[in-house]
Amino acid sequence: MKVAVIGAGTMGNGIAQVFATAGHQVTMVDVSAHALEQGISTIRTSLGRLVKKSLIGQEAADQAVERIGVATTIDDVKGTAFAVEAASENPGLKFQLFEQLDRALPPDAILATNTSSISITEIAAHTRRADQVIGLHFMNPVPVMALVEVIRGQATSDATTRAVMELATALGKTPVEVNDYPGFVSNRVLMPMINEAIFCVMEGVAAPDAIDTVMKLGMAHPMGPLALADLIGLDTCLAILEVLHRGLGDDKYRPCPLLRRMVAAGQLGRKTRKGFYNY
Repeated sequence: MKVAVIGAGTMGNGIAQVFATAGHQVTMVDVSAHALEQGISTIRTSLGRLVKKSLIGQEAADQAVERIGVATTIDDVKGTAFAVEAASENPGLKFQLFEQLDRALPPDAILATNTSSISITEIAAHTRRADQVIGLHFMNPVPVMALVEVIRGQATSDATTRAVMELATALGKTPVEVNDYPGFVSNRVLMPMINEAIFCVMEGVAAPDAIDTVMKLGMAHPMGPLALADLIGLDTCLAILEVLHRGLGDDKYRPCPLLRRMVAAGQLGRKTRKGFYNY
């Protein structure tokens, strides 16, 4: 199947890798040629690690890379049967991309979004095929994490949901069907925990490494909430919390002022080499 992945960043290149490894022809689309170049380089590195761990053969890794093409406009993927949008967590940008995808792709194509919190129903309303729009929320890092949230919008059809659940399973993932509420399941549960950990830092309850150690050793979490926030990106955490706060109207989702200050300062975590930890 021909697949378009819109966005060549961390999530986009990971999604492209997973589809290509499963045998699909993939076109990764990004307005930035540099981002596309970096995306392909990241995929090569990721596949190289899998080869070293004997999780995939060298020939299979090489073939996966060969299945991935790049493009800088959505018009270059007009014949695509399935598209996954993995752009930044910006509602206006996603609405614009889905309007373009709706115009460019065949009438029977399914349009999926990797959004971590934005309403699938609202995204679908910007197309003429709301029944064929669905959430396909991969976890980071995409090639490693098994879970995929499959989110039904108000109009998403049973046929679309079934097809995407089957596709996710064929990719080697474990799909979980959820309904369209702010934050879905994963981030509605995760982000308040991360936010509370940030409040603990702001209020001087404990240092970041102490908070993370408590959660790792006391609660058996593989990674502490502050290290996880750095991995996700503090700007992404803030955007998701704002969606939760606005969408559910409950102050328990109010973003911590320290989180806002760090994002304003450009301290976004791993991607800027400074967040709650230095990288």
